Amino acid sequence: MQSSDTTVSSPAPPNKWLVLATLAFGTFMATLDSSIVNIALPTIRRELNAGDSVEWVVLSYLLTTTSTLLIMGKLSDWLGRRSMYITGFIIFVIGSLLCGLSWNILSLVGFRIVQGLGASMIFAIGPAIISDTFTARERGQALGLMGAIVAAGSSTGPVVGGLLLGKFGWASIFFVNVPIGIIAIWRASVVLPSSPTQPRQPFDLLGAGLFLVGVITLLTGLDFGPEPDYGWGHPLVLGLLGSGFVLLVLFFLWESRTPLPMLQLELFKVRPYTSAILAALLGFIASGGNLFIIPFFLQQLLGFTPQMAGLVLLSGPLTLSIIAPIGGYLSSRVSTRWLASTGLVITATGYFCFSFLRADWVWQDVVWRSSLVSLGFALFQSPNSSSALNAAPLAQRGVASSMIAFMRNMGLVVGIAMAAAVWYSVRNRYAQLHQVDSASVMAQLTGMRSVYWVMTGLVLTAAAISLTRGKTALEHVPAEVAGEGVSTVAG
Repeated sequence: MQSSDTTVSSPAPPNKWLVLATLAFGTFMATLDSSIVNIALPTIRRELNAGDSVEWVVLSYLLTTTSTLLIMGKLSDWLGRRSMYITGFIIFVIGSLLCGLSWNILSLVGFRIVQGLGASMIFAIGPAIISDTFTARERGQALGLMGAIVAAGSSTGPVVGGLLLGKFGWASIFFVNVPIGIIAIWRASVVLPSSPTQPRQPFDLLGAGLFLVGVITLLTGLDFGPEPDYGWGHPLVLGLLGSGFVLLVLFFLWESRTPLPMLQLELFKVRPYTSAILAALLGFIASGGNLFIIPFFLQQLLGFTPQMAGLVLLSGPLTLSIIAPIGGYLSSRVSTRWLASTGLVITATGYFCFSFLRADWVWQDVVWRSSLVSLGFALFQSPNSSSALNAAPLAQRGVASSMIAFMRNMGLVVGIAMAAAVWYSVRNRYAQLHQVDSASVMAQLTGMRSVYWVMTGLVLTAAAISLTRGKTALEHVPAEVAGEGVSTVAG
């Protein structure tokens, strides 16, 4: 339903590229914060006497963000995306300030949950605002530029974190968000357009609760499974995985029967949308596996220092930041079905090339393969997201947008767990068959190669699914609807 303040006499809409720049600023900050913390974990562990509990500094943020994405997307359909986005940024900045003031590991984990709630709003609603602001033909290009920003944030995080950590201590990696965040909130309040809202309805509390607890339980089990202290056969891990699966099944059953569901399951009957999110899930599972394996390969088997490994790993995000806008540009000129699927085939080729890992590789051997993987994924990601958003009904666009972000986060977590399970099991089996230590070079290489074979298969499957979306026709909106689209960005 069109908001009451959007009339023919509304002021001229803000520059859509200025809207994109404002959203890009927020996305860069939230993505930077996701990667900046990892480098500070050893220092936090030492100074807060955290022990192994330090992993919850990262895990609490990830669980909060992933489990609340769909809820934030649904709320934005009702409450308006502009107000929800600005509120999310305010919560993110407050959480950052509190994280920097933390006095022990428990308080830091608690404040990271607050920060994660804000980040969830930013990640879930940003693409939906882009979809409201840009036409169907322009969305791919806009999302491609956002993909470049995400890559830039991911690659900049460790560098900025290292500099801040060395000069000002671990708290500075959180405090730096405060002044920058205040500027971003001000710009968002001035620039971002008002958005169409749907009629207020009772919120699906039971559905939201089942989803929230189910996802947290499942992801916690996936995180504990590869840990040496637990293992996949541990009763706690089995209980978490089983409970999470049952709760999510109950969630989908409830959503199919309740008259006012949080997630309209009819959305998945739209083939271009369903194909897009399934392909994205498989692609990000492979990405998570690669992110887990490659640092171990570089440091344990090639003997690179952490600094050298970090520089080598920059090749992927840098390639992504360069190619993602090109992929977005091409998405309005080339069929998404073929562009996204070709990108996935290129990515699968890169993973296949990684499956020949050797202990005598030099840094160039890793750089060109990482660049090949990122080149293909950059051609896939923004056209795929644009295709999904173009296929989603306007009334469901907030949820559709948050589902894409959810698939990304879920895929990364599942990918890490998958990579650890395959690596450890193949490595240990090789060691038993050849009567060598499981830490031997050949045992490690065999396990890692198997992971890349699995990842190659996952991405090729994603390419096949991507091809099934059929032709993705761009929206040809009639004049009165086009007028509504313009009026909704008047703010």
